[in-house]
Amino acid sequence: MTEPRRLFDCLDYHLERTPLDVMLAGKEGGQWKKYSTAAIKEQVDQLSAGLLSLGVSCGDMTAEGRDKIAILSRNRPEWVMLDLAVQQIGAILTPIYPTINVNELEFVLNDAQVKYVFVNDEELFLKVYSLKEKVHCLKDIFTFEHVPNARHWKEVLSLSTPENIAAIKPLADKIGYEDLATIIYTSGTTGTPKGVMLSHRNILSNVIACMPCFPPGENMKSLSFLPLNHIFERMVTFLYLFRGISIYYAESLDTIGDNLKEVQPHMFTTVPRLLEKVYDRIMQKGSELTGSRKKLFYWAHSLAEKYEINKDQGALYNFKLGLANKLIFSKWREGLGGNVKCIVTGGAACQVRLIRIFSAGKITIMEGYGLTETSPVVAVNRFEEQGRRFGTVGPLIDGVEVKIAEDGEILCKGPNIMMGYYKRPDLTAEVIDADGWFASGDIGTMSEDKFLKITDRKKELFKTSGGKYVAPLPIENRLKESPFIEQVMLVGADRKFVSALIVPSFPNLLDWCRHNGIHSVNHEEVIREQKVMDMYKDLVESFNKYFNHVEQVKKFELLPQEWSVDTGEMTPKLSLKRKVIIEKYREAIERIYS
Repeated sequence: MTEPRRLFDCLDYHLERTPLDVMLAGKEGGQWKKYSTAAIKEQVDQLSAGLLSLGVSCGDMTAEGRDKIAILSRNRPEWVMLDLAVQQIGAILTPIYPTINVNELEFVLNDAQVKYVFVNDEELFLKVYSLKEKVHCLKDIFTFEHVPNARHWKEVLSLSTPENIAAIKPLADKIGYEDLATIIYTSGTTGTPKGVMLSHRNILSNVIACMPCFPPGENMKSLSFLPLNHIFERMVTFLYLFRGISIYYAESLDTIGDNLKEVQPHMFTTVPRLLEKVYDRIMQKGSELTGSRKKLFYWAHSLAEKYEINKDQGALYNFKLGLANKLIFSKWREGLGGNVKCIVTGGAACQVRLIRIFSAGKITIMEGYGLTETSPVVAVNRFEEQGRRFGTVGPLIDGVEVKIAEDGEILCKGPNIMMGYYKRPDLTAEVIDADGWFASGDIGTMSEDKFLKITDRKKELFKTSGGKYVAPLPIENRLKESPFIEQVMLVGADRKFVSALIVPSFPNLLDWCRHNGIHSVNHEEVIREQKVMDMYKDLVESFNKYFNHVEQVKKFELLPQEWSVDTGEMTPKLSLKRKVIIEKYREAIERIYS
């Protein structure tokens, strides 16, 4: 087989070279069920043939003419099998966030004219089923788990016939490098979802350009838990599949700790929010130590805070860090399974301090940057040390160009830029100019040697009533360095000064309260305690010295509840939905400014 030209070529590519004993693995009934490359190929072909029996077709091969299949499911081997099965017969997979609200779901199913939906379980089956009367294009719903009165996905496999198996190759041969591979609706923090059309070329060029950025090695394993319907995890999945890296699917976000210990992966992808939680848990355990062990923990931690890459800090520092790695950081690595070579993070800005500390402990954090529209990677910090720099999202990947517009916006060009928004040439023209430059909506700078730095989201910059611009992200990230601040959002558009909504880190705050004579554990009561208010005043004040006068947080409100996807304040990739938070906490904001 020549160089792969379509994403689904990954199976033949490996069968001809080095088929894996474990290509994909997921938990079933508490046990790991493992699938070899050959077993997956067989199931994928059967699934394709079954879909053909159901009348799924590539139509006239136009974006609108090809049948759409939607999936709402947690990560599992069947997710990838369906993706490959749909692709190779020329239909289009449209993945949807399982947490999507019903109104948006109705919009997406109708906009894409979805014919069949595959869902994870009963809850998602009922969510889609409730829309049957409103989505006339929908023919049926299949479930991966067994659900009463619903069709199980294996029914599709049983519809496979020898004639349809024989029909797969001629259909696959019709699909070219430039053809549409998937439509991904961006949940977005604003307006109705937009369908991003990505071709095989878009995603595959990104996979190939990112390959050299990852650690070298054979027989490697990865753990997957970021939603597969997001392009970040999906592109990395194809990178794993082409590189021959086994993929194990975590059961849920709550079991990641256990799954890391079972699988002992060499790498995984994450978002900063989850990395912050790992770090907080480590610090929590450190604070529970006593005597010399506690001293040792904090000594190692303070060494890590001074760590630099690409800079020799002398024999004494190196000796001390070597000792800290042996005594303290080796335990951190064990907590991640003991084999982790690198963790790739994206989706939002990661605190530099966290990356510094983990890197000192021989846990390489590769922070990258991209969008759904860029398939997604534009730049990423490499596994090799000379390709990493704290405070940046790394060097550009091969084939991708970036220039900075006059207002600081990052513009990108390359084979990874989307085909456009589905059925919305008007919206496409707003973000891609006549020369093919895509406007990212992010503000940034680029160094001489092509390291990219993101400073803010264009639409998140706000202007105070004094006419001064404030970029909230760097300030919020700085404040989150405090162990007493779990989440924070800056407010101040068209107001006299900048203020903040702060969600305390309650485990740490309640611990502080015990030592300071406050015995209530009720969140509402604790945040009203004068001693607590004074402590946070001093805390915010201690951070203000890092900011310009106009950026300093003059007042704040403490909130009793953590923000989450379920309660609506966060997007599925765990970024803040600023408009929603402003709306929800309008009273608190008015109190600040009254």
